[in-house]
Amino acid sequence: MGKIIENINGDKLVIDKDMAHSILFDLVISKYIDKKGVLTDKYHNDLDNKEIKLSEEVQEYAPEIINIINSVYDEKRSLPIENARDYDVDLKLDKNKMAMPEFKALWSKINTKTVYEVHFNTNELIQKAISDLNIKLKVANIYFKIETGSQTDRIESKEDLLEGKTFVKEDTRPDSDSRHFKVNNAVKYDLVGKLVKETNLTRKDIIAILTGIEKNVFNMFKNNPEEFIIKAARIINDAKATTVIEHISYESTNNHYDIDIFNDNMVKGKRDVNSIKVNKHLYDYVVYDSNIERKFAEDLDTDRNVAVYVKLPNSFFISTPVGKYNPDWAIAFYEGTVKHIYFVAETKGSMSSLQLRLIEKTKIKCARKHFTAISKGDVVYSMIDSYDELLKVLKS
Repeated sequence: MGKIIENINGDKLVIDKDMAHSILFDLVISKYIDKKGVLTDKYHNDLDNKEIKLSEEVQEYAPEIINIINSVYDEKRSLPIENARDYDVDLKLDKNKMAMPEFKALWSKINTKTVYEVHFNTNELIQKAISDLNIKLKVANIYFKIETGSQTDRIESKEDLLEGKTFVKEDTRPDSDSRHFKVNNAVKYDLVGKLVKETNLTRKDIIAILTGIEKNVFNMFKNNPEEFIIKAARIINDAKATTVIEHISYESTNNHYDIDIFNDNMVKGKRDVNSIKVNKHLYDYVVYDSNIERKFAEDLDTDRNVAVYVKLPNSFFISTPVGKYNPDWAIAFYEGTVKHIYFVAETKGSMSSLQLRLIEKTKIKCARKHFTAISKGDVVYSMIDSYDELLKVLKS
């Protein structure tokens, strides 16, 4: 966490806790690390063949992520230690901007909390999950690789002995002898309980899904329980996202976000790396995740029609059936200058829905319904890829 990575477009990103967990998840799924966190032979083989695969959300940063991974295990490739004091930026809240009537009006329009209801036939979800699992679930068998070798006649140093340099590998063979799997079979997994926890479905629904899938698909669980649970949960959650979005509705409540969430914003940035000094932002700096966000903030800051804007803190979120959703920007324009005075924007690198993961698309659709429920049409929510796109929406 805290490392800076860059893609081929020059977009820089600081790895936060969520991204670190996502990268770790990819390494586990791809069998690139074992239970002790040690890189496997599969990782080294794929690395040599340039076949390392990470999830779509971090794939564009894969070369630099791989560089960081390698630096953890190889002192010769270790990354230089950065001086955090030279680069860390703590956001300072501008109380004068918070007191502006434009910001107060904006905040009063967007701080209402909502609740959602989903009305759909549970059997519809169960059948879709069964169908998707039968088609998509692929679980690799566990096998053991047995290496044999001998120790050299001469041991030069203790270090050579500890590093295994005194041993010569002579033979490698995979072994699928069933007797080696006793240790795996001895570990008891609460399959239903694990899937309930990961999907938030009821035990009854999970049992219906598991008993409905094909026998050969269910038998994959015995071969590799951990991978089965992780991949099955992801497929079921995707099925849930597809099903619920067509049947969800939001209603406003009497509960509101307290304005103190802006005082508790703990976001930090690195000056001239992922943060820029600004004037119209609620804080003195904007911490951005991409060059698109940086350009968007710069355009907001120089538009004379913009009164005040803020990159919303993570503590401001919308509840959805597939997890919390954090909108990107809230913007207030001077009255009389544009058609829509209050705007909530989600900045994405591509407007093509094919570039968004299913879960993310579902959250964005939920956000639209949330803002429709609380604003009565006077707050516009939109996904955009540039400030020019924002202006088009404002004029429509």
